[in-house]
Amino acid sequence: MNTAAEKAAALRALHVPGDPLVLPNAWDAASARVVAELFPAVATASAAVAPSLGYDDGEDMPADEAFAAVARVARAVDVPVTADVERGYRLPPAEIAARLADAGAVGCNLEDSDPATGALVGQAEQVEFLGAVRAADPALVVNARVDVFLHGSGSFDEGVERALAYLAAGADCVYPIFLPEADVERFCRAVRGPVNVGLGPGAPAPAELGRRGAARISFGPGVQRLLMGRLRALVAGIRDGRSPFDA
Repeated sequence: MNTAAEKAAALRALHVPGDPLVLPNAWDAASARVVAELFPAVATASAAVAPSLGYDDGEDMPADEAFAAVARVARAVDVPVTADVERGYRLPPAEIAARLADAGAVGCNLEDSDPATGALVGQAEQVEFLGAVRAADPALVVNARVDVFLHGSGSFDEGVERALAYLAAGADCVYPIFLPEADVERFCRAVRGPVNVGLGPGAPAPAELGRRGAARISFGPGVQRLLMGRLRALVAGIRDGRSPFDA
């Protein structure tokens, strides 16, 4: 896969309900290379990228730093890269698409809540936003996050309504973040399109989520947080006089 169009097509084709694309999210070039050795695509997670650069999640990162981080990941690997760019760092849709392309990413996550306040964006406004990103780059693989279960009412029906509207606006996949595990199969049946399911502590294994209809499974900042916990324990051992190589 040499061209962006080929990478985008390959990434899109990996979203198969029942046989999901599994994405242990990366946060820098080194972690991306590890993932790319074992998986057919790399996804970033803003909640992992931001702290690695000294910022908080929620669009605390300046846009230039956020897209530079995406570019470093994309340069480091040969597989397709999809980037979590929150809500686009307050850039217009055409510029979001252009900066993703310049960075070498062929996919992105876009949220339907305000990263600073957590307030849900109106459905019509989000449909217009997603449609404009799609029009700016028809090849871009858009994963539209549905934040109803994170910041909104938690209504299953509203989540499905938004997901269907986003798919109709041109999204390739929808991501109902924090969708209750018990509702995954019902949500996938109702949406009848690719659904990204987040996997965290206590969640079923990827194969089980696939059986429930997931087309994509991501871990957000979970892998990085596990590693940081391990690092904290190693550093505490050094403080207490132990060698980390004996751990």
